[in-house]
Amino acid sequence: MSSAAFLRANSLTARVIFLTSLWAVLALFVAGALISTLYERTAKQGFENLLGAQLYNLVNAVSVDADGRLQGNPDLGDLRYARPLSGWYWEVLPASENTKGRLTSASLVLMTIPQAPVSDAPFDQMYRRTYDEPGLDGETLEVLETEVVLDTDNHTARFRVMGSLSSVEEDIDAFDRTLMFYLGTVGLGTVLVNVIVLLVALRPLGRVRESLADVREGRSERLRTGFPVEIEPLAVEMNALIDNNRRIVERSRTQVGNLAHSLKTPIAILMNEAGSIGAEKGQVVEEQAARMSSQVQHYLDRARMAAQGQSVVFRTPVRDVLERIARVIAKLNPHLTVEFDAAGSEELVFAGERQDLEEVVGNLLDNAGKWARGTIRLSCAPDGADRLAVLVEDDGPGLSGEEIREALKRGRRLDEATPGSGLGLSIVRDIVAEYRGMLELSRSPLGGLAARVVLPRIR
Repeated sequence: MSSAAFLRANSLTARVIFLTSLWAVLALFVAGALISTLYERTAKQGFENLLGAQLYNLVNAVSVDADGRLQGNPDLGDLRYARPLSGWYWEVLPASENTKGRLTSASLVLMTIPQAPVSDAPFDQMYRRTYDEPGLDGETLEVLETEVVLDTDNHTARFRVMGSLSSVEEDIDAFDRTLMFYLGTVGLGTVLVNVIVLLVALRPLGRVRESLADVREGRSERLRTGFPVEIEPLAVEMNALIDNNRRIVERSRTQVGNLAHSLKTPIAILMNEAGSIGAEKGQVVEEQAARMSSQVQHYLDRARMAAQGQSVVFRTPVRDVLERIARVIAKLNPHLTVEFDAAGSEELVFAGERQDLEEVVGNLLDNAGKWARGTIRLSCAPDGADRLAVLVEDDGPGLSGEEIREALKRGRRLDEATPGSGLGLSIVRDIVAEYRGMLELSRSPLGGLAARVVLPRIR
């Protein structure tokens, strides 16, 4: 499958890849959001659990002496409490009038973190409260605080453990970036795998198209077999349709042939009887019988072309046909020079039947032979990617614009003294129309008429 076909808006492959890729991206986005949310929740819950454990350890490591002064040497097992301005601090303050002193972590360097009013952050059922405060180094701290009665004399102290909430958020952001990178890599890989899988899976459809093109262009009579089970029934049905079309064509040709035989015999009898009658009446009957014969043959040819239209395409090498017809016209008109320019026609193949090409070129050359004074020129060349143009020129008197329009009318003759039925150009026009071609008449550089016919071709 070509990249152009793949990128078309109505491409089945593009649609499937777009939808599967969209689903993969959405699924990865949802999964990423879910993982990020779970990680954030887990990280913050772990952070709060750590502060709770540190607060418990701090409470167990502090007591008061006989004078009510706070004492103890808490070791919370975390070096961050010993590093100045690390963002991790603890502090023990008196919470009753009979309690004295103050204990702090080394990281606090004798500074103080403000306490939030109880009205803004009240204690919970476990007599603990949590609130956020600006840190000493620009970070955001989460403060976990409780008040504990230390002995029977109601010496009460306030215990505060503070951790850097900013560091937790930075860890979460770093995790999100890493997660985004890996999910993006997985998403891109998924899209690429989808593209590869679909192109490989749909490759048999390309082979079906190529096989149909071979049938259409006459290189093969039937579709190839051996397709996957999902496509094989399509190929079988297409072959059945081709066979049915071929039978219809053959039946139509048989009927056309039978009709031709049934009409030719009575017409031939009429012409013979006209000859025996003689005189002016016999000549009139003979001319009308000849005209009937030409017209019957013309319409039988049209029926034959209609029967084979839209069916299997025929292949007719152009150069051999043109050379043979040029030789015949030269023998029929020994007083004329028939020039055939073969340049450009060596590889041309007419996408139709040989008889139709012979009919078109033969009528054009026959018409040129009637009017030419000394020279007829025949040439053929490509006309675009899928067309060929046959040009017949003569050095006769030529036609005016009005005469050209009259000449293309069926049976219309511009000179009754010249033999013929007047169907030549009309027959050419009808055959060309059946092949969706074009007939043009104009002035030739030789001085006479130039008839140009454009017909389909195949490679």
